[in-house]
Amino acid sequence: MARDQIDMTPLQSRDELVAWFEAGSKPPSEFRIGTEHEKTPFTLEGRQPVPYEGARGIGALLEGMQLLLGWEPIMERGNIIGLYDVTGGGAISLEPGGQFELSGAPVETVHQTQSELMAHLAQVREIATPLGIGFLGLGMTPSWSRSQIPVMPKGRYKIMTNYMPKVGQYGIDMMYRTCTVQTNLDFSSEADMVKKLRVSLALQPVATALFANSPFTEGKPNGYLSFRSEIWRDTDNARSGMLPWVFEDGMGFERWVDYALDVPMYFVKRGDTYIDVAGSSFRAFFEGRNNSLPGERPTLSDWANHLSTIFPEVRLKRYLEMRGADGVPWDRLPALPAFWVGLLYDNQSLDAAWDLVSHWTAQERQALRDDVPRFGFKARIKDRYLFEIARDCLKLSHAGLRRRNHVDHSGRDESRYLEPLERILDSGRTPAEEMLDKFNGPWGGSVEPVYQEYAF
Repeated sequence: MARDQIDMTPLQSRDELVAWFEAGSKPPSEFRIGTEHEKTPFTLEGRQPVPYEGARGIGALLEGMQLLLGWEPIMERGNIIGLYDVTGGGAISLEPGGQFELSGAPVETVHQTQSELMAHLAQVREIATPLGIGFLGLGMTPSWSRSQIPVMPKGRYKIMTNYMPKVGQYGIDMMYRTCTVQTNLDFSSEADMVKKLRVSLALQPVATALFANSPFTEGKPNGYLSFRSEIWRDTDNARSGMLPWVFEDGMGFERWVDYALDVPMYFVKRGDTYIDVAGSSFRAFFEGRNNSLPGERPTLSDWANHLSTIFPEVRLKRYLEMRGADGVPWDRLPALPAFWVGLLYDNQSLDAAWDLVSHWTAQERQALRDDVPRFGFKARIKDRYLFEIARDCLKLSHAGLRRRNHVDHSGRDESRYLEPLERILDSGRTPAEEMLDKFNGPWGGSVEPVYQEYAF
């Protein structure tokens, strides 16, 4: 989420960290859906990256959005870097290369997600079009080099940019060139969290294939269907991946706390200043052994910030965050929350999904995750193609959404939002393969047409 937390209570014990997670449990009647999506801004003329500064820059876009929406600005050192809605809980924030993110408010139905999205896009268009800014719905910028992309004025990104090359070859690409759509979902208890975490981790490659949408780098096919997903395989393996230990006996909030305590930190925020502590563990900080802040104990705020710098395929906060999907054009965005809500918020579908994955080994799950960026639906696990598993999942999701039975004003339930995914499965090809066919055919070997066909 956009705002770095501000609870400055010093932490005394590990139990408080566990309790912080436990406080996320909610009765099913209070389950909500949060959807976040990123899109790449580009200049309508020339199709270049959009700088932060200037009369037609990202800063001006945010200022215009603030006037239009009346949302509170998020400031850092005199620069506007985001907006939040005090009433509804939504927020707009900037990723390192200017990717424009909407963190949706927690809503009850996918219909509300769709309404929120349509309102957001209309608002953004109203401000962006006069500034000559368009937005692209892809998992990765298709034509720009790393060096062309501007850096947003956020302290934490400077620290991350310095640290990333030390821990993987693709961290800078992840920060500056990728876009994702995520959905955040609730759990009712520790056991419910564990079950949902296991099912969604095992099935994250299904979402990666269904949403695979990043086949181009710097104007050419890169050999992958989801290069964004490939990037995460070598960004920083100490804080990403498939978390095999989640499937072991004894998994629960405490196990996650122990994992997070040992993930290297990036920064500590004090007032408006980000202090670079990159590479040291939260555990050392917790014991008063952080070299930059000797003798100082972390606060709840530090803990919440640290948890937002852990990037596995599914992330636990006070809710679960599905992280396996590429950014896609607007009409496909509500399909991601619909897919996961149907699987995880209906007990029958959740049980059936667990039956589908419970006999997979850690090695098999890892191999599937490793293969999916390149092979999409043709990746295999045991004796099955991912395509068949995706078909099973879509059936389960569809049934789950029908049983939820949240209907819109014209009597349709949330399963309608799965239609784009059903069309993908009917064609047998991932969105990236469809795009590569266009590149090799009607687009004549150029990625330029994406700026029209895949723009918001």
